[in-house]
This record gives sequence, C-alpha cells and structure tokens, in this order.
Amino acid sequence: MTDYLLIGAGLAGIAFAEIALQNNKTIHVFDNKSQNSSTIAGGLYNPVILKRFSEVWRSQEQVDLGNKFYAQLEAKLNVKLDYKIPIYRKLYSVEEQNNWFVASDKPNLTPFISPTISYNQYKGINSPYGFGEVLQSGYVDTAALLKNYHAYLVKSNLLQCDSFNYANLIINDDFIEYKKQRYKNVIFAEGFGIHSNPYFSNLPLDGTKGELLIIKSKELKLDVILKSSVFIIPLGNDLFKVGATYNWEDKTATPTEEGKNELLTDLKTLLTTDFEIIDHLAGVRPTVKDRRPMLGTHPKHPRLHVLNGLGTRGVMLAPDMAKMLFDNIEDQIPLDKEIDIKRFKKISWD
Repeated sequence: MTDYLLIGAGLAGIAFAEIALQNNKTIHVFDNKSQNSSTIAGGLYNPVILKRFSEVWRSQEQVDLGNKFYAQLEAKLNVKLDYKIPIYRKLYSVEEQNNWFVASDKPNLTPFISPTISYNQYKGINSPYGFGEVLQSGYVDTAALLKNYHAYLVKSNLLQCDSFNYANLIINDDFIEYKKQRYKNVIFAEGFGIHSNPYFSNLPLDGTKGELLIIKSKELKLDVILKSSVFIIPLGNDLFKVGATYNWEDKTATPTEEGKNELLTDLKTLLTTDFEIIDHLAGVRPTVKDRRPMLGTHPKHPRLHVLNGLGTRGVMLAPDMAKMLFDNIEDQIPLDKEIDIKRFKKISWD
C-alpha cells in the first residue's frame, strides 16, 4: 500500500512529495498540467510586506526552512534553483525614508531590513530618495524547479501525467482505492483546480489572475531585484522578469492586452532604458480572502487532505505548509488555527 496519493505537482505538491520522500514515505503523483501558476510565478521570497514595511507571517521560519529545502533540491536535482539577491524597494519621499528607518529598528524586522538607505545608481532608473534593501531575500526559478522535479518523478516512475477522475476514488475506513491501487492518504494540492474537486470545492478559494512580462534590455545593468509599482528580476543574458498584475475577475490563464498595457505603463514610469518584450505569461494564483493558506483534513473523510491557498508567496510558504500538514497527518501535531480549514465554520460538508 502506498502512503500518499498526491493530486497536483505545483509548488505545494512538490513540497509535500519531497518532504514525504525525505521521511521514507511512498508516494504516487497525478498532474495534468492544467494549472500553471507555479510555473510562471515570479518566484520571489521576500520576508517584508513592502507596501507598509511590516513583517510577513512566520517569515523567519519560512526563510530558514526554505533555505534548507531548496538547497536540498538543488543537490538532488543537480540544478541551480535558489538565487539569493537583495530586493531594493524604491523610496519615493523623505517620509518613506523615515518610515524605513523606523521599520529597521523594530526587533522583528531587524533581520530583514537594512538600516541604511542605498543610493546605488542604475542606468535608466531615477531614484533621488534611494532604495531600502531587504535582506534574506531572493527568488527561486520555479520553471526550472517544476521541469526538473517532474523529470525526477517520471524517471522514478512516481508521476502520472493524466487528469484525476474523482468518480473513481473509493473511500474505505482503512485505505483509499484508486484504479485498483491502495493508498493510506490522499493530498489534494490542485491550486485553482480545487473548484473541480467534489470534496473540497466549497472552500473559499478565490483565485487571482497575474500576468508577467519577460523583457530584454542591454542597457539595464541590474544586479538586484527592484520593487516599485512592479518588480523587476534580473535573469541573466540581459533578460528580466517584470510583474505582476492582480485581476480578481478574470479566472483564465490567457495573457491579455489589458494586463500587458498595465505592466508597460508601470514599467515606463520606472525605466528610461529601451527594452523589448520577449514573452507574456499569465496564470491564476490560488488566493484566499483572509490571506492564509488552506490546510487540513476533510471532516467526514479522514484520509482526504487539502494543501492549497499559497497565493502570491508560494515559494516561501510551500515547504513550511507541506511540513505542517505532513506532521499533522503523521504525528497528529495540531495545525495553526490561522491555516486550518476548520476556521471556515459556515461550510456545509457533503
């Protein structure tokens, strides 16, 4: 009998799969590549909310676990994934400078915020008030992660690239059966695809569409992640990732002219260098109104579990949330009330 059947192999599914394997559990993964938000994600890990200079929830725990987790994956897959470079938040006024200094003095933010303003000059970027530097930040190449981890799963005969048919799931007291195979537990890590899941579709996952651009600029010599109204991530070879939009109405993964124009308008207010658009990408992030992930066990089917709602901070959240769910299932360690699906008390479960 296999320990875990995983539905979905984005950031959440990969994190749970890897943690299960590290703990000598057996797994089998289904993924039909219908959800692409993990692949096209900006991949930033940023412990500071840069709109109001405040700490991200469980930031130090997530940064520490993420450093270890992605280093282990790099060694396992023999590929570079984690790029540790600072985020520079463009400051727009003396007031913002003062607010930055105040934030850097707060004990919970001291590890993440440089107490000095950087006045580094970058061609094509005018910033008379300088930049606030975020420490312990960077980005994970999510496209490389998914490509290489999926290849590893295929080579290990652990991945089935196919749609999961919920109607074929047979729930027993002691095991779950799917196409004549038996499993101890099922983990649904489907992202926005949860809306097709008859067991968890009533969870309040909204979904927020995001669009990104890949641009090329030989003039832009940027060695940090720049955050203003958009972020700019240097990818090497004069390429940069620019994002992202937030659309709460459109639930398709199709790039739009509206999204592109929004990004270009913001980008042109920030840059004076020439650039060309190389690619335009879109995906639907699995977001929740209370901005907390959704983890837990179905109240009527104790072998069915959900790992979802990682939203815009998937790279930071995935290892931490996957470990929490794994520890909850294996060792009955209670989930944090902020992330447990039990917080949605008005839901009626079938």
